[in-house]
Amino acid sequence: MKKVILTGDRPTGRLHIGHYVGSLKNRVALQNTGKYDPYIMIADQQALTDNARDPKKIRDSLVQVALDYLAVGIDPARSTIFVQSQIPALSELTSYYLNLVTVSRLERNPTVKAEIQQKNFERSIPAGFFVYPVSQAADITAFKADLVPVGDDQEPMLEQAREIVRSFNAIYEKEILVEPEGIFPPKGQGRLPGLDGNAKMSKSLGNCIYLSDDADTLRQKVMSMYTDPEHIHIEDPGKIEGNMVFTYLDVFDTDKEKVADLKQHYRAGGLGDVKIKRYLFEVLEAEFGPIRKRRAEFAQDLPAVYDILKEGSKKANKVAEQTLREVRDAIGINYFD
Repeated sequence: MKKVILTGDRPTGRLHIGHYVGSLKNRVALQNTGKYDPYIMIADQQALTDNARDPKKIRDSLVQVALDYLAVGIDPARSTIFVQSQIPALSELTSYYLNLVTVSRLERNPTVKAEIQQKNFERSIPAGFFVYPVSQAADITAFKADLVPVGDDQEPMLEQAREIVRSFNAIYEKEILVEPEGIFPPKGQGRLPGLDGNAKMSKSLGNCIYLSDDADTLRQKVMSMYTDPEHIHIEDPGKIEGNMVFTYLDVFDTDKEKVADLKQHYRAGGLGDVKIKRYLFEVLEAEFGPIRKRRAEFAQDLPAVYDILKEGSKKANKVAEQTLREVRDAIGINYFD
């Protein structure tokens, strides 16, 4: 039997190449093995937890995320792409799981604490945002996901989901829910720094290269990348560490011998930033040009993209409804069955 994978993204804007490195490329690889049953969720309800006053942003971003998925090679014939809000069972499961989690436990979740600080919520935390680890547990367990591809910073969320699974199964004395395991990126991979050298590529920081960026935009962004501020003249020796051009070449250039030669030349002096940036542009264009082309083709028929989401949501809804029936039976609230 194939193992079930659940993963997804919040529709708060177009996806960028950091998403590609950190998750999208791996999703396609897992899908293409034929060994897994992937469910890929566009988490619009979760996005609303901190964007409730701007629902248009979520609605407009939904199709953009779907286009990015299809462009990178996520195949609706092999992966179920669905919309979170179209699966009513997820909200009902969340309501039951909330009774198994204390406020103090949610407050201790390191991921939640970090994101509250990042978003400057202080004590004005939307309740929906505060409890979204419980909502994530509902998403995972609804499909009885065995595996959840996540970054290292999401391990606390997975552990909270496992705690909920163990509590539910123990309290209601039925092994209904499945404890998920994480699939984590290899050490040193999984998070692509921003163009400005910031540790994280982020839409909010404006330091992204989007999968949908055209060639001219890509070129402009590459030419503006942070390098070595002390490498003023071509003949000056340059630093590789913290130089985003070489960071990106390490990630995207398959010719590792050439990258090593470029690093050696740059360190010794005689290699200008403009030249290596032009080379990086060629590398990135070779990787993302075909993705951009596929994206444009899918964008020509948006009703067909919405049909993919509709059909995927129908399929996902059937699976989640079955889990919900089992949960209701275990709790004993199936009064009229």
